[in-house]
Amino acid sequence: MKSRFKNRNWYPNTIAICSGVVLYVFLTNLPAINGALKSVRGYFSAVLLGCVIAYTINPLARFYQKILPIHSDKTRWEISAFAALITVIAAFMMLLLTIIPQLIASAELFVSNLDSYAASLEKLIDGLHIEGLGNLQELIDSWADYLGAFITQNIDKILSTSADIGKGAVNFGIATILSIYLLLEKAHLKEQSLRLMNALLSEEQTAKLLQFFRRCDSILVRYISCSVLESFIVGFANAMFMNICGMEYIGLISVIVAVFNLIPTFGPLIGGVLGAFVLVLIKPSHALLFLIFTIILQTIDGYIIKPKLFGNTLGVSGLLILISVIVCGNMFGVVGILLAIPIAAIVDFMYSELLLPMLEKLRREKEAQENVSNQP
Repeated sequence: MKSRFKNRNWYPNTIAICSGVVLYVFLTNLPAINGALKSVRGYFSAVLLGCVIAYTINPLARFYQKILPIHSDKTRWEISAFAALITVIAAFMMLLLTIIPQLIASAELFVSNLDSYAASLEKLIDGLHIEGLGNLQELIDSWADYLGAFITQNIDKILSTSADIGKGAVNFGIATILSIYLLLEKAHLKEQSLRLMNALLSEEQTAKLLQFFRRCDSILVRYISCSVLESFIVGFANAMFMNICGMEYIGLISVIVAVFNLIPTFGPLIGGVLGAFVLVLIKPSHALLFLIFTIILQTIDGYIIKPKLFGNTLGVSGLLILISVIVCGNMFGVVGILLAIPIAAIVDFMYSELLLPMLEKLRREKEAQENVSNQP
């Protein structure tokens, strides 16, 4: 039936029109669809987070599976899954134990020096002859009064946000436990998924779909691992430079720079501006040096570090990345921004290696059919 319709002249136009109608309906009802997706994500947030955690630590579990000298495949995989999760938790705790004391010390120093920072800022404003700001101490007092009134008026929202944070922590704990079960059942889940594809699709279609999933998996794994490594390199280089120059708040600013470096396009700029703002209150010359170093470091990162780490796996145009950051950020928030680049890479792969070849094949078949029909 499908092959019979496929040979008709009206078939490609009908498919194109139906696809356009579906796209139009989807775009016009995007707010409602997004609201429905948010409701679904709310119900399945722990499950989805567990899948993300399991997917993230799966490469480490496979590495342990290769090196562990255990004959039983099932036992080796179970031990590998637990070892991978324990390794990630231990690394995260070591990072916290290293950074948190520095962050606390930096915060205490910052609070204790607020008066001197205010005096320095007021002197800087007077030196720049900025009019209309009045006395800086009065401005700070007015902002403090405004902040106190804001907290009093919005105490219900603050408590609700605190409850949401607690709920998020509980969901994260549940998701972590669920991720272990997902890893332990990975072989069974793969087997059932393969049986379902074989039941619904032909052998050729199943092979193509598996190839597509493998390519997407390669893009995501490489992006996540390389992004974490890249942020660590940038944060470490930033800490070394600040230590050599004798700057304050090395731990605090380096963590800010490393974390915001994970955000594509705008992240490094935001991290640099925040770090410079903290330093300008202490010593403006340090802030200037920091900004110059940030520009140099981001240039080296963009032209040397990223190409070496990512290679050609994520060869996506800057315009597509920017569009993906805006759209994914609006639809999925911070998570969407973090995953904007691999999503853009997958869309580019689907367009260039799946959609275009299919359309070209349809065009060639149509031309061949027309040539046959035109022959006497």
